[in-house]
Amino acid sequence: MNALVSINPEVQEALDQGKPVVALESTIISHGMPYPQNVEMANQTEQIIRDNGAIPATIAIIDGKIQVGLDEEQLELMATAEDVAKVSRRDMAQILASGKLGATTVATTMIGAHLAGIEVFVTGGIGGVHRGYEEHMDVSADLDELAQTPVTVVCAGAKAILDLPRTLEYLETKGVPVLGYGTDYLPAFFSSTSEYKLNARVESPEEVANIMKYSNELAFDGGILVANPIPTEDEIPAEEINEIIEEALVEERKAGVKGKDSTPFLLAKIVELTEGKSLEANIALVYNNAKVGAEIAVAYANEAK
Repeated sequence: MNALVSINPEVQEALDQGKPVVALESTIISHGMPYPQNVEMANQTEQIIRDNGAIPATIAIIDGKIQVGLDEEQLELMATAEDVAKVSRRDMAQILASGKLGATTVATTMIGAHLAGIEVFVTGGIGGVHRGYEEHMDVSADLDELAQTPVTVVCAGAKAILDLPRTLEYLETKGVPVLGYGTDYLPAFFSSTSEYKLNARVESPEEVANIMKYSNELAFDGGILVANPIPTEDEIPAEEINEIIEEALVEERKAGVKGKDSTPFLLAKIVELTEGKSLEANIALVYNNAKVGAEIAVAYANEAK
């Protein structure tokens, strides 16, 4: 075991016994939602995973260690502490060396999960190719991590503020399979569908688990992306949210926000412009992903027996 990884005893016991474990990120707690909704969301997400037969393992950087599985005190710390670093691969060694608190993104949660031996990770939406790529070449580190770290990531598609067709093309170039969970089209985070057709569709946790098994037997370096649509009763229709996203992008340009500050700024602006509806949708899609992710982890654990 890597000396930089500290595993919560409950999570370690589950791993030792071959029980299903699901990793969770901490950026959504520290940077994605206001307090106390972030704590409520985190606790409920973990409970949904438990209710569906798996053990949750929220990942963060605490005291110079990659902490896999947070206790109540650590979760509260991540939700309330000021100046929590948002950590991607680029920043990971620096934040560990400094001993600062770090919230893991999709990329660094994948790294922590893989080091701990966890094969399924649930998030809201992945990062991707940002709009206006031809001007600034801004691409989330999440995409390269999916290409090089063998973890199955369950999400509601890429965040709708991104350039979705370019994101799909990038993933295809990197050889990352994108599996539509009960859908032929890429989910668009707040909306259950988009116009962008996927190459593969799956209908059950067992089908995903079987693909994971074959991917492991092929010794592929990269991960698998499971695109799980937000339930239609919780979605914001594409035509409605797209107008709001365009308005938020204008505000971002006026404010001069760039780089890793872009996504938190845009999501916060969209919450403001939708009068909280987008936050409700975000929470609903995370809960839905947690259920599906736990079911996949259970199916994969059964496959391994």
